[in-house]
Formats: sequence, C-alpha cells, structure tokens
Amino acid sequence: MTTHGHATAPPATTVGRSGGSASNADSGTADGRLAWADVAKGGCIVLVLLWHVIMKNYLQLDWRLDVPVAGVWGTLGDLLLPMRMPLFFTISGMFAAAAVHRPWRSVGRPRVARLLYLYGVWLLIHTAVLALAPDFPTDRATGPGELLVQLTVTPSNLWYLYALALYFALARTLRRVHPVVLLVAAGVLNAVASAGLLDTPGNRAGLYQNLVFFLAGLHLRRYVERWARAVKLRHLLLAAVAYAVVLVAVTASGTGRLPGVGPLVSVVAVAFGIAVAVRLARRPTIGQPLAALGRQTLPIYVIHMPVLALLHRLVADPIANLSDPARLALSLGYPFSLTVLVLALSLGVHRVLLAVRAGWLFDLPKGRTAIRPDDAPPNDSTKETTCPARIHPDRPAQRSM
Repeated sequence: MTTHGHATAPPATTVGRSGGSASNADSGTADGRLAWADVAKGGCIVLVLLWHVIMKNYLQLDWRLDVPVAGVWGTLGDLLLPMRMPLFFTISGMFAAAAVHRPWRSVGRPRVARLLYLYGVWLLIHTAVLALAPDFPTDRATGPGELLVQLTVTPSNLWYLYALALYFALARTLRRVHPVVLLVAAGVLNAVASAGLLDTPGNRAGLYQNLVFFLAGLHLRRYVERWARAVKLRHLLLAAVAYAVVLVAVTASGTGRLPGVGPLVSVVAVAFGIAVAVRLARRPTIGQPLAALGRQTLPIYVIHMPVLALLHRLVADPIANLSDPARLALSLGYPFSLTVLVLALSLGVHRVLLAVRAGWLFDLPKGRTAIRPDDAPPNDSTKETTCPARIHPDRPAQRSM
C-alpha cells in the first residue's frame, strides 16, 4: 500500500492545554519518527497474538500433562493482560491529537469511515472463515441477527477497529469539553465496567474500558513523552517492580474486581510498557524488528484470527494423539512457536492479497486519491501498514483548505 505523505503534528493537547515538547535521541530518530511508539505497537501486536494463541488454542488442546505447563502459559497471558490494549490505545490517542482539531471533511474519511469500512469487510470475512472451524472458541455470528448485533452494539474480535472509530468520533465531537471532564468520565466508565457492574457481552467490555487510555494518550501526550524521554535503566526497573507489586497485591487481596482497581493496574502497566519500549528501541537487534511489526499491525490484526482458527482445526487431533513425552516436549514452547507461525502467515497472506490487487481489503476504495497529502493524519494504529509513526511537536500542522 502506498502512503498519503506524512502530516506534522501540532503540540500535544494536555489537561493544562499546553504544548508538547520535542523528542530527543532517546525516544525518536533523526527523521522525526517516534521510535519507541513503533516498538511498543510491535510488541503489543505480538502480545495480542500470544494471548489469542494461549487462550483460544493452547489451553483448549488435550495435553494430558502431569506438570502445570499449560497453567504457567495461562498465567503469563493473564499477567500481560492489563498492558496490551491500554498501551495500544494510549499510543493511538497520542497520534490522534492533531487530527481531532481538524475539520470533519479532512478527518472523517481516514479516521472514522475507513475504520468502520474495514471493520465491516473483515467481519464478513471472519464470519465466513470461522464457520469452517466451529470448535474454535471465539465470538462469531451464526445468523443475520447476530451479525447485525456485531455490526452495531457488540463488536466482534475485530473490536479494536470499531473502538478506534468510535473513540475518535467522540473525541472530535467533544473536543471543546475540558480534558479533565472527559478523562474522569471515561475513567468512571472503565472502573464500572472492570468491576462487572455493566452488562458486557462479547467484546463490549474492552470498548468501555479502553476509552480512557485513548483520551489519556490524546490529552496527556506531553506527559507520556516526558516519561519516555526520562526512561533510564533505573526507571525501567522501578516500573517493573511497581507492576509486579501491584499484580501481587491485587491477586493476593482479591481486589481485582473492585471499582477503580483495574484501571489503576493498567496505568502502571502502561508506564512499564512504555519504559520497555524505550529501552528496546535503543537496541537495534530487537527494536528494529518490533518497530517494523509496529508499522504493519493492521494486516496482522485483521488476518491472524482466521489463520489461527484454521490452524487450530488442523493441529488439535494430531497433538492429542502424540505420545506423552512428545506432548510434554511440544507443550513447553508451543505458544511461542505458534505465535511466530501465525505472525508469519498473516504477513504472507497480506503480501499475497496486495499482489493480487486486493488492497481494498486494507483501505477505503480510492482512499489514496480522496485525501489531500497535507490533510492526511499522522501515522498511528489506523494507518500502520506502511509508514512509521511520526511526530514533530515543535512544528504546527499545515493543511490546504
């Protein structure tokens, strides 16, 4: 896919309505790319795949083990759960900060219509493919009524696209409301949903819980960048200890379902995730591959679930029929190996689809000619298939009207 050029981002909007500040060499590159954000997105999409592999495949297989290997992998997935999507949405909010102040004619198509279009197209694809794997444990529509529900009020496992469109539309519509009011309201929504006080069928819980992180990235970008610039090894260690202490305390006390506890854990997790991403961005051997994945999260996200569902159907019986020693040996690294395979297959399918001119599966038809280059949004999780995340906080956005 081609790019729409890259737009520059104005100073970040914060609670105090003050501007952002430039990234230094520790958090960005000479061409203005916010390197750690790409790394964070790459890490998050890998964790999304790993979570789905563990929960929807690995823990569903008949391992028949005398040692708790499967339980260890399940616990690992649970420990990373408070970080994956909150960090993803925080970064998405950061790169929406400029666009919310632009007119609807400039941002309605790339920021809302495009995402809803992709959600609808891939929902139909998922519905068709998942019908081939009826035993695969994920939400799927089995009739027109359920499909309508997933298109409207209870999004499917593609809910991230649905949420981004909804969040941006809300942020753009309510841009004149003071950020404190928005953040408090979204925080209360998160707390109530996390405590199980709202009806959250399907993936509606994620929809309720992550708005606050999108708005935090949008309105508190200055502070997020300040933390990223400050990160040294000691900050990473402190964040890791804080996250571990919070997780142990919440687990030991059984307070995870109390209102407000869930979002507070995720705030610590996001700070830890940013610190990890900043440190990894300084190590090209690890940081560059993750950053490359971070610029391709859209195709990975929309393709991986059907790929995983079909693989689940293929491997379930053969694994169950293995000898006990073979099953034990396979179980140790299976989630990691399958995650890598699903990732590679998803990227391969994406390349094939582009080669056969099926780019309309990843963008609105004629979208590349409908958006003026200067009106194109800065790259974020809505446009990460090609260009790196860019940010120029000292230079105001220019656009032709």
